[in-house]
Amino acid sequence: MRAAPECYPCFLNQAIKTARRTTSDPRRLKALLDEVSAALRSHPFDVAPPVISEDIYRIIARTTGAADPYRDLKRRCIRQALRIYPEVKKWVAAHPDPLRAAVQAAIAGNVIDFGVAGEFDLAADVSALLDRPLAVDHYADFRKCLARAGRVLYLGDNAGETVFDRILIEALDRPVDYAVRSAPIINDALAEDAESSGLSRAARIVESGCSTPGTVLSHSSPAFRRIFRSADLIISKGQGNFEALAESGRSLFFLLKVKCEVVARLARAPLGSLVLISQKRRKAKPAARP
Repeated sequence: MRAAPECYPCFLNQAIKTARRTTSDPRRLKALLDEVSAALRSHPFDVAPPVISEDIYRIIARTTGAADPYRDLKRRCIRQALRIYPEVKKWVAAHPDPLRAAVQAAIAGNVIDFGVAGEFDLAADVSALLDRPLAVDHYADFRKCLARAGRVLYLGDNAGETVFDRILIEALDRPVDYAVRSAPIINDALAEDAESSGLSRAARIVESGCSTPGTVLSHSSPAFRRIFRSADLIISKGQGNFEALAESGRSLFFLLKVKCEVVARLARAPLGSLVLISQKRRKAKPAARP
């Protein structure tokens, strides 16, 4: 997905929200916004939003001295998610189709997002989303692909949401690599966040090599790209991964809550809706005859 004009006010809003976690000095905030605005002018529209976000958060970390301003908040989200984990697991187990219920639980967990969504009541919001119909529902295709899959690659998103990813991974009954970011960016999950969410009991935790809020393959490590290419099934969680991979041409499944109008247009789903989108591998065009 490429950045749209609507993305740029969002970048500035994210910058000011994040900076306010470390300072309330209006002069420092103004200086930060000036530098972020200058950086935004250097990025064309053909760049994926996570690439631009990486640049912005690098500026924030340098000017505020806070490399991981969401660290405490991430830990709190994980604790809150673990408190309701047993209840959601019971709901999944009692469902007529536990795999579908686990998919729904994982998507509901995508309510956790401080880059776009802001504040939320985790227990109440997840409960409200568990029974909401999916606006795009490619579950039949997902189940069929899972039946043929050997190893699964699961692209993680936010800390706390990791607990709900664990619920789906436990229902897959397949070996799973769970990919996390390699450096702090917003509230995206790091290896330590996945570990404290209990994911090491259900999957192998791997780092993508990215410090972008989304899996940008050109920013990933060679080792991760090998895992990506060899996976039989790829599950991509969250809006950041959708923004990074929606035009990748790779077969995968996007699970997310639609949180902005730009993504809504590309996903062909209403703002605020839940989606499970099957992206088919694009076939290479035949070579032109001489």
